[in-house]
Amino acid sequence: MKFHKEGYTSLALVVLFIFIINAVAHYYDAGPVVKWIIYIVSAILFITIVQFFRSPIKTIALDEKVILCPADGKVVVIEEAEETEYFKERRLQVSIFMSPINVHVNRNPMTGIVSFFKYHPGKFLVAWHPKSSTDNERTTIVVKNSVGVEVLFRQIAGAMARRIVWYVKEGQEVQQGDEFGFIKFGSRVDLFLPLDTKINVNIGDKVTGGKTIIGQFS
Repeated sequence: MKFHKEGYTSLALVVLFIFIINAVAHYYDAGPVVKWIIYIVSAILFITIVQFFRSPIKTIALDEKVILCPADGKVVVIEEAEETEYFKERRLQVSIFMSPINVHVNRNPMTGIVSFFKYHPGKFLVAWHPKSSTDNERTTIVVKNSVGVEVLFRQIAGAMARRIVWYVKEGQEVQQGDEFGFIKFGSRVDLFLPLDTKINVNIGDKVTGGKTIIGQFS
């Protein structure tokens, strides 16, 4: 387990805040009850930031025939849907909701070349809102594998997620399981797969990024 680089600024701000409120409490000689409340709040803030930006060290089992889960969370959508931005045709959509207590590292579901990338500024509707995938701040990434199969995955900001981070660009070669981005404080990741993909998960399943197999190519 390590601390993710995207959390350095947040951790520094929290440590500074903790230092200031504790210094003020001691300077004005606050009573023992007030001091203990401040100690408890300080500990909760510190632990919350550390657990949110934790980044497990994982050994990825590469397999070109499968789609690895891109994020930790819970499967909330499995359905056939019209993908209107890139494919402009019907695809199998699998959506994963990431709560604030999940690891928020995003990982490539397969190895290939990034054939399309676009960032969309937008709203911050709750991640499970039906229009969050089209109205919220989001990125769209398409990767083509060695046999020409393309998979689209989309980072979607939620009501609390106010910053999407990505590490890929068009034309870049990416490897299955490597980090492609990070979303802060609750969010969602959508996958759009070929219609003949065999889906290995069910709605409500808890999944792990880089470990759970979402589906298999036919």
